[in-house]
Amino acid sequence: MALFESNNPVLKEKTFQSVAADHSNGVMTINGTVAKMGFLLAMVMAAAIYSWGAGARQQNIMPFLLVGGIGGFILAIVITFKKEWAPYLAPAYALAEGLFLGVLSAMYSGLYDGIVLQAVGLTFGTFIAMLILYRTRVIRATEKFRAVIITATAGIAIFYLIAMVLRMFNINMPFLHDSSMIGIIFSLVVVAVAALNLILDFDMIENGAAQGAPKYFEWYAAFGLLVTLVWLYLEILRLLSKLNRR
Repeated sequence: MALFESNNPVLKEKTFQSVAADHSNGVMTINGTVAKMGFLLAMVMAAAIYSWGAGARQQNIMPFLLVGGIGGFILAIVITFKKEWAPYLAPAYALAEGLFLGVLSAMYSGLYDGIVLQAVGLTFGTFIAMLILYRTRVIRATEKFRAVIITATAGIAIFYLIAMVLRMFNINMPFLHDSSMIGIIFSLVVVAVAALNLILDFDMIENGAAQGAPKYFEWYAAFGLLVTLVWLYLEILRLLSKLNRR
């Protein structure tokens, strides 16, 4: 069933197929997923506000970066493979990401005044715009659309992986971090791809609820959306920092 395909690695067709008959605790609903997404966002913001003030409290920020970044990555991997644990681990992931984003945002804020509020506003503005475009069917999650976004996302992931490996040998991809026109265009493309991920995720959630996915998939789907939003926020933050350096 291509119905449930998504470019988000935590929101895949086979995920629904493997547990489609598990309805012992009820079935997934759109309203339930929205409520859980709101809860996870609140946890992210609470943790981010706390870690943001670490520098002002003269605390060592490295634990927040390590626990948040590495811990969040490990939790994401575990949730992806043990989706039934999502009701318990998704909140922990939200807290870890919040700690990481809070410190990172404070660092960007120290360099560029007002950049964080701009990034947050653009992230939620993009989310709302994509939701409207999806609900009004201006953008449809067709098979061709899916194929293009999945390919683009995979390409970006491979590029980032190569850049990370090269950085270990003190080799930097110039337009990945610099504020040249090519660097800005690259960031714009990545932001666009991240935003279009939301269309596929909305489509997956809507169809998942219609097909009666298990209740705990509300947590799993909310976690998947959070992964996309975190990526979108980070890419917008990177883009704004490049624009501020010009």
